[in-house]
Amino acid sequence: MNNEFEDISENIKRIRFNMEEAKVKAGRENDDIKIMAVTKTVPAERVNFAVSQGFELLGENRVQEYLSKKEEYAKNAQVQFIGHLQSNKVKYIIDSVTMIQSVDSTDLAREISARAVKQGRVTDILCEVNIGGEASKSGFSPEALKEGIYEISELPGVRVCGLMTIPPPSESCIYFEKMQRLFEDMKAAPPENSAISLLSMGMSADYAEAVKFGTGMVRLGSALFGARNYSV
Repeated sequence: MNNEFEDISENIKRIRFNMEEAKVKAGRENDDIKIMAVTKTVPAERVNFAVSQGFELLGENRVQEYLSKKEEYAKNAQVQFIGHLQSNKVKYIIDSVTMIQSVDSTDLAREISARAVKQGRVTDILCEVNIGGEASKSGFSPEALKEGIYEISELPGVRVCGLMTIPPPSESCIYFEKMQRLFEDMKAAPPENSAISLLSMGMSADYAEAVKFGTGMVRLGSALFGARNYSV
């Protein structure tokens, strides 16, 4: 093993142990809970080492940073976009990401739809929910979510696959439980043309807790790669 990446190897062992322990405690031993490697500010060579260890699902936060690194990524990496996305940036990523998790408005969904249709493709999306009603975060309010999803599901070129959230850092379990209820409600009465199957919640500080509340994907940055380099 390359000693340069020994810290990532140790982090991977810890993450895998914690995930299995959390799944057992939640009675979800047989569930396939995906682990996303969040790559913000992480050099491509460190990302590629994680990919080589089985962490092939990558989450990108910023369009410019993604465009500067994407050609360096291992060919078996699968990239999804998870950061705030401006409508005028959709055209830069639509052809190379497998999902956009951070669809926070019907306007953004319409732009994704238009760009996808132009390319003859269907783009999988998650609707982002501002579960804590925080002014600093974007996303659908829980009250507006159902109407928004039904409206988006009528658009060509997009497929709603589920929900994503970043809860307030305090009392995250309260918000995880609320998200679980929202997700189960949407799964029970999905709109036509949707494929609601994924709840994406849980990050480095709270991913074990998210497992208790039905998450299908956790998004890990610092837990995997170490403290973020904010100078990048």
